[in-house]
Amino acid sequence: MLAIVLEGAPPRLRGRLAVWLLEVRAGVYVGDYSVKVREMLWEQVQAGLEDGNAVMVWTAPTESGFDFCTLGKNRRVPKEMDGIKLVSFEPEDKGQGEVHVEEKKEDAGNGNLKTE
Repeated sequence: MLAIVLEGAPPRLRGRLAVWLLEVRAGVYVGDYSVKVREMLWEQVQAGLEDGNAVMVWTAPTESGFDFCTLGKNRRVPKEMDGIKLVSFEPEDKGQGEVHVEEKKEDAGNGNLKTE
């Protein structure tokens, strides 16, 4: 399972994602694709997001059963604690001015994305 949520994204990006994924609510896209397609879709989000923000969540062999990555300005920032990825809320004045971009690394064993 794969889900992408966009906020403040330009219409052309929303249209591009709608070609591959089902838009179940405004800015919420779901589907079930391979790692290769997931990476291609995230590259499209990175290239076309402009001033918006996005989160992508997918099924993964982790303790929680999923993994996620984020892009753009948002108060919700991923934090890893004891091997589990959680979400931290930044103060309003701090979080609105920061751009959070996670780097992706391919996990050698199973083709899953790792973020740092």
